Amino acid sequence: MRVACFSDIHGNIRAFDACLADLRDQGGADTIVGVGDYCMDGPRPAAVVDRLRELGAICIRGNTDRYIAEPKIASDDDDAEGEALAWQREKLGAENVAWLGALPFEARFGEGPGALLVVHANPVNDDEHVWPQATDAQLERLFAATPERAIAFGHLHVPYARMWRERLLVNVASAGLPKDGDPRASYAILTQRSGGWQAKHRRVAFDVERVVRDIERSGMPDAKKRVNVLRRHRYKVLDERIP
Repeated sequence: MRVACFSDIHGNIRAFDACLADLRDQGGADTIVGVGDYCMDGPRPAAVVDRLRELGAICIRGNTDRYIAEPKIASDDDDAEGEALAWQREKLGAENVAWLGALPFEARFGEGPGALLVVHANPVNDDEHVWPQATDAQLERLFAATPERAIAFGHLHVPYARMWRERLLVNVASAGLPKDGDPRASYAILTQRSGGWQAKHRRVAFDVERVVRDIERSGMPDAKKRVNVLRRHRYKVLDERIP
């Protein structure tokens, strides 16, 4: 079984479509999985959701999907985040907002400990980052109670695979807003083998400047900030560790 995982697309349909084209070149997958955060920060949220639904992707909900679907979160019109959420809701329309709100927290492929568990950030919550160098204490708190030996997730836009206590932890990173110092989008293909799950990360180039123009023409709030984040393609905390 081959499962292709796409997380943190963030309204960037151009990067997502480039990743889907790369997946076809790789021989496709039995299942396409959306790992959350499909819309916020990007100029074409409805196009991303429509594409996922057209594909029949199995999708779970990320933290920003939850923010969009729950108007009580950052709903103050004077708040910059509230304005951004309102713009996303308007562009998505009521049906797609409801679709986001109805998505499950997790998806599972296979049975028992040999199954693959897919969550947005970690098995406990949807908004806590798990860095590659996460401590045993954090991993114990977030993963020790999970019976599955393979867990795929996103939220942190940094791709990696790590073995921890016989568990394969795979961050599939971002298919629309890379932040690890590499401007290419990222997704992962997980393949079930006789000995467990095998992960392969893919990096895919997309036309960043076309997405910049999409943002500038979209009318979305804080467009300059969104452009800077896209062009920067790295977390500020990584400045001294990534060239």
